[in-house]
Amino acid sequence: MTEQQSPDTHTPPAAPIQISRKPSSLAWIALLLALAAIAFVSWQALHTRQRLNGLEQSLTQRLEQFNGSNQQSLAFAKNADERSTEATSRIIRLEQQLAESRDQQEALQTLYLELVNNHDERVIAEVEQLLVIANQQLQLAGNIKPALLALQTADSRLQQMDSVPAVQLRKAIAKDIQRLQELPQIDTIGISLKLENLIEGINKLPLVSDRHPKATIAEATMAEENQFRRLLREIWDDLKHMIRLERVDRPEPPLLAPDQTFFLRENLKLHLLTARTALLQHDESSYRADLHQAEHWIRNYFDLREQSTIAALDTLKQLSASSIVIQLPDISETLGLASKYKLTLERANNSERANDRVNLERGE
Repeated sequence: MTEQQSPDTHTPPAAPIQISRKPSSLAWIALLLALAAIAFVSWQALHTRQRLNGLEQSLTQRLEQFNGSNQQSLAFAKNADERSTEATSRIIRLEQQLAESRDQQEALQTLYLELVNNHDERVIAEVEQLLVIANQQLQLAGNIKPALLALQTADSRLQQMDSVPAVQLRKAIAKDIQRLQELPQIDTIGISLKLENLIEGINKLPLVSDRHPKATIAEATMAEENQFRRLLREIWDDLKHMIRLERVDRPEPPLLAPDQTFFLRENLKLHLLTARTALLQHDESSYRADLHQAEHWIRNYFDLREQSTIAALDTLKQLSASSIVIQLPDISETLGLASKYKLTLERANNSERANDRVNLERGE
């Protein structure tokens, strides 16, 4: 029984063994927690390290970008400085050009004002010059068409003016234009061409001393005879015509040597040329005298039975009957009106300029 109760006596020490096992599980749990904490801390540190590396790399990249941007900004700033300097120089040049343009504008404005003030005076000066040209054409050359054209041009220039003196001047010019248009027209060109044709035909006019008798009926029938009879007839005719008698229609026909014939034709041409010159100069007395002398020589020295001579005399009669001088109107009165109007405008403009100068001096 003692032996059976011994185990019961040793049972109490087993309790401490169970007590010692409980702390060991807690230690394991603590150890696991510690390991987990260490692993978490390690992972956190590693993750933080990675983030720091990423931040460092991003900062490095941003620094590089900033450096590049800074260099570009410096280059832009340099270009901006250069452009600013260039712009400043351009502004200076533009200011100089602006000042010059203002001076030119002021000069142009002054010139424009002078032109506006002198417009009427300039128009009247042109009209006066046109009237002088028309008067010269009428009085010196007798040309109606150029004078009429000058008067019409002067009238067109005065259409821009509506003052009372300008209207009066236009009325006077209109009267002169009407008088010129009513004048008879002289065919100067046609008369000149007729004289030229006469001059060209002088060398073809037959002289009366060169006239030969007409062939007889026997001379006309010589072609029908044989050669022997023709020879005998020619010998007989030569002997018979050694002295020739001819009836003419004038008492003493002039006989001219060949050199005198040449000078006769040249002098006749000279008279016709002088008549043509007198036609252009409207010298009627010289014109008619030369035509009369030419007609007299043709009647005395040339054969009046020839058709060319008859035609030349008819042409001379027609030319002598033509009038080459007409009574031209005098436009001196109209020219005087233009001169008075011009003088009035000049005085008015001079007084206005004097007043402007006085006003400028007072303003200064």
